[in-house]
Amino acid sequence: MEIELTRTYFKKGTNGMLYYQSSFQCYTIELPWLNNQPQHSCIPEGRYRVIMRYSKKHKTHMQLPQVQDRALILIHPANDALKELKGCIAPVSILIGEGKGSYSRRAFEKVKQLILSLVDEGPIFITIKSNKNEHSRKDTGTNAEVFH
Repeated sequence: MEIELTRTYFKKGTNGMLYYQSSFQCYTIELPWLNNQPQHSCIPEGRYRVIMRYSKKHKTHMQLPQVQDRALILIHPANDALKELKGCIAPVSILIGEGKGSYSRRAFEKVKQLILSLVDEGPIFITIKSNKNEHSRKDTGTNAEVFH
């Protein structure tokens, strides 16, 4: 099973749109791209395995266990990438700024239920790529995207 995350890069954070079978699921927020620096950058674009994981802090959530030069890359709730993330991906219901969103727990539960429904069908992967329609690149930190 394949999930797709299409990103737009900004100076203060990375915003994304998560799809399953071409159907929009939710928005995402991440740290800005800072050359894959652990705990300071979003992870590189690519294709990653998604597995279920449990911890006391996040309860049941998802992990991308095979990210090069990184550890504990998770999918978990957060509304402000710079304050709450260390390289992880947070689903959000509404984008309100660069790396900022609202109603993350609601969006996270939707994504978690989707992943749980697919677990028995075989390996689950997420493909992360750049938004082909963005007007600028991640190195400029500007873009014409409008936030809600």
